[in-house]
Amino acid sequence: MTATANAAALALGDDALVLSHRLGEWAGHAPVLEEDVALANIALDLLGQARVLLSLVGDEDELAYLREERAFRNLQLVEQPNGDFAHTIARQLYFSLYQRLLYAQLAVTDGEFAGLAAKAVKEVAYHQDHAEHWTERLGDGTAESHERMQRACDALWRFTGEMFQPIEGLDIDWQALDASWMEAVTAVLERATLTMPAGPRAGGWAAGAGRQGLHTESFGRMLAEMQHLHRSHPGASW
Repeated sequence: MTATANAAALALGDDALVLSHRLGEWAGHAPVLEEDVALANIALDLLGQARVLLSLVGDEDELAYLREERAFRNLQLVEQPNGDFAHTIARQLYFSLYQRLLYAQLAVTDGEFAGLAAKAVKEVAYHQDHAEHWTERLGDGTAESHERMQRACDALWRFTGEMFQPIEGLDIDWQALDASWMEAVTAVLERATLTMPAGPRAGGWAAGAGRQGLHTESFGRMLAEMQHLHRSHPGASW
C-alpha cells in the first residue's frame, strides 16, 4: 500500500478500534440485557473492521497496544466517554450515519478499501438502525428521556465537523458526504421530536485535532486501560 493509503487505513482503523472499546465498556452495565448483547455485537463488528484495517498497516496488536496517545488518528467523537445511555446513543447515531455513508461511497470505487467497505457497510447498516431506533425511542419517550437525549445530541455536536475533513488517500466527495449526513441526521431528530443542535460543529482548538494526534483528556485514561494488560505482560500468549 502507498503511504497515503496506510494513513487512511490507520485513521479508519483507529476510529473503529476506539469506538469498539468504548462500547465494550457497557458489558454488564447496559440498562437491559438485550442492550448488553446488542452493544457487544456492535463492538465486535467494529473490532473486526479495526483488525482488517490495522493489519494493512502493520502488526495489529502492536498498533493497538504499543502506540502512544499522539500516534492515534481517530476522531475525537469516538473517544468521548459513554456518559449515560443517551450519550452513547447520540455518539453512535452521529458516527454510524457517517460511517455508512463513507463506506457506501468507498464500496463503489476501485480503490484499495472497496472490498472492506462493501462488507462493512452491511454491518454498519445495523449499527445505524439500532442508533436511530433508540434516538427516536428516547427522544419521543418520557419528558426525562427526551431531555437527556437532547442534552446528549447537543453535547456531542461540536465533535461532528471533524468527520468531514478530508482524509488523504480516500477519493471521497467530502462536501456531498457532509450534506447527506446533515440531511439524514435532521430526519432522525425530527422523527424523535428533538431539536437540531446549534453552534459550531468543530469548535475552537478541537477542529480536526484527532486526525492530527491531539486527543481529549478522557482518551489518555481509556488508552491506559485498553493497553494495560498487553504492556504489563509483553510477549505473553494464551
